[in-house]
Amino acid sequence: MKTKIVAFTAAATVVGVLASTPALARDQIMIVGSSTVYPYAQAVSEEFTKKSGNKAPVLESTGTGGGMKIFCKGIGEGHPDITNASRAMKKGEWKLCLENGVKDVTEVQIGSDGLSIALSRNGGDFDLTTEQIYQALAKQVPVGGKLVANPNKKWSDIDKSLPDQAIIVYGPPPTSGTRDAFVELAMHEGCKGLDYYKAKKTELDKKAFKSLIKNECSPMRQDGAFIEAGENDNLIVQRLESDPKALGIFGYSFLFENQDKLKPVKVKGVEPSPETIADGSYGISRPLFFYIKNPHRRVIKGLDEYIAEFVSENSFGPDGYLSERGLVSLPQDQRKKVQDAALNGTGQTRHTN
Repeated sequence: MKTKIVAFTAAATVVGVLASTPALARDQIMIVGSSTVYPYAQAVSEEFTKKSGNKAPVLESTGTGGGMKIFCKGIGEGHPDITNASRAMKKGEWKLCLENGVKDVTEVQIGSDGLSIALSRNGGDFDLTTEQIYQALAKQVPVGGKLVANPNKKWSDIDKSLPDQAIIVYGPPPTSGTRDAFVELAMHEGCKGLDYYKAKKTELDKKAFKSLIKNECSPMRQDGAFIEAGENDNLIVQRLESDPKALGIFGYSFLFENQDKLKPVKVKGVEPSPETIADGSYGISRPLFFYIKNPHRRVIKGLDEYIAEFVSENSFGPDGYLSERGLVSLPQDQRKKVQDAALNGTGQTRHTN
């Protein structure tokens, strides 16, 4: 994922910010955001509570986009301290934060995650290219030199080598960072691999081609072949169990935790695993984050301790308990930079356009 890193300095000190906002008196940390990061945050919350004796954080799975909106609404007791994210903060979200006085934020990349496509262990075997994924799930596809409503009803309509069964795929809603990442890493890449868009690339300048891909290749079909299943990825797992012919899209951790029930769909011959996600051979993978509201650190009880637990080697290191749940650890030098920024409250963020 191409991102732009933007450094910034808080417009006021922590003391100054708090002086202009209501007193923060909560004795529980408030966390919102990504359903993909949720199980990792939950594991850290349990460890933090056990070690510190503090109350367990209030943890809500709102989706990345929903979490950013809530997080950026302001500073104070009524606003969350952390938002989890399965993609980097967007430019518009950062603008919303600034408009509402949320100017001192630390971004923490916790590791990497594969965007898994999976099905029941009782289902058939799939090996898909990103071009085939796009042709199965896009609202419109090129046929005969022009864009038309997606006519593909079965996988075999796309390629005779694929199973002769209806296309049924459960996936995340537009508010989910998993959906954003899937659209960028699978749909857009598959789109660009088709001859129709290869020809467009030669006709247009770089900016115009990027805009074309975003506008034409992002919409998912709405005729029943792709089914939005909400922010709770466990519901997708349950639906795949009950329908062996259906596929589902979610973060690798959910596949990892349900290997007794589900099996992966290969993408270009490669299965998702910690090794293939880390070395980049599994093509649809993405970084995971959480964002900290720094003015809350020294006022919300236990917030610094929770952050320290999350970025400890015991947690997000290569042999940490989060790796047992499917998180792919960052390289050592990158982990050190993340740890320093998280513990010191380094004011920085990144955003995508």
